[in-house]
Amino acid sequence: MKSAIVLAAIVATAPAVAWQAQTSGVTGRLRGVSAVSSSVAWASGANGTVLRTTDGGRSWQPRPVNGAEQLDFRDVDAISDRVAYALSIGAGESSRIYKTADEGAHWDLQFANRDPKVFLDAMAFRDETHGIAFSDSVDGRFVILETTNGRMWARVAAERLPPALPGEGAFAASGTNVALFGDRRVWIGTTASRVLRSSDGGRSWTVAQTPLATGKATGIFSIAFRDERHGVIVGGNYEKESDAIDNAATTSDGGATWTLVRDHGLSGFRSVVAWAPGAPQPLIAIGPSGADWSADDGRTWTPIDAAGFDTFSFAPGGGVGWGAGQGGRIAKLTLGHVKK
Repeated sequence: MKSAIVLAAIVATAPAVAWQAQTSGVTGRLRGVSAVSSSVAWASGANGTVLRTTDGGRSWQPRPVNGAEQLDFRDVDAISDRVAYALSIGAGESSRIYKTADEGAHWDLQFANRDPKVFLDAMAFRDETHGIAFSDSVDGRFVILETTNGRMWARVAAERLPPALPGEGAFAASGTNVALFGDRRVWIGTTASRVLRSSDGGRSWTVAQTPLATGKATGIFSIAFRDERHGVIVGGNYEKESDAIDNAATTSDGGATWTLVRDHGLSGFRSVVAWAPGAPQPLIAIGPSGADWSADDGRTWTPIDAAGFDTFSFAPGGGVGWGAGQGGRIAKLTLGHVKK
């Protein structure tokens, strides 16, 4: 009876969500999206695709990157309607980072990888000049890149990082396995279901094992923090999208320890999790098969209406965001709340 009452309370406070399907103009899979405001967002994906809207998604315009037509842009991080970074994945020279400062009219190649073992996965930014990018490990060492001026990228020295497990890296699925908060906090979720973290702006790093399942096609796919202490990781097995086995965990101590969500968990594999801005900051977790919502820092979840996407981003200013995925699908979400 107690569990039924709890579940009823969760459902009663679930948000009202409205998805508005939009026309991206492309058919390639979109794995990156970054919302700047209720009217401005950027998206990225296969076949060198970078898109931008400035009218709330009524129209999406291509922002092509010269010479990158064959690249797969798995992550885009937008600072404004004019400034954005795009990260492409792949072994060796396919892993690159570009920046535009003129609405995508021109793109500067900021990081041109030459190491055949490096494979970039995702990035995140505090502001236009400070960012972190993560690669699969190389020869037992993590590969983290950082920029402090918005122009040049440098690799974090190996002696500042703990050793990587064999083959440990990240899933380049939604551009959301790197999280930042404030000027000093950094978290990175890995394929081994571990979380790399720094509390001093990246000068030193530790790693924590989490209880999420790991293995073939399985691990942490997305990480998000609402403050210095409270965070959530989600994932699962992308080859079994309907399974939800040990695929969500929470922390209240800044990522030092993690608690597995066992009751009222996610309803399937989830590739992205995001906190909605403002109070009471509900969480949304989305994957190709659907979406879930939480009002208690990720300790309990309930399904919400969604067609399913690979990636998602809330705009900083309110309950508006965009999801993007297979076949160039993109949709705008407006978040409300059902009255009790």
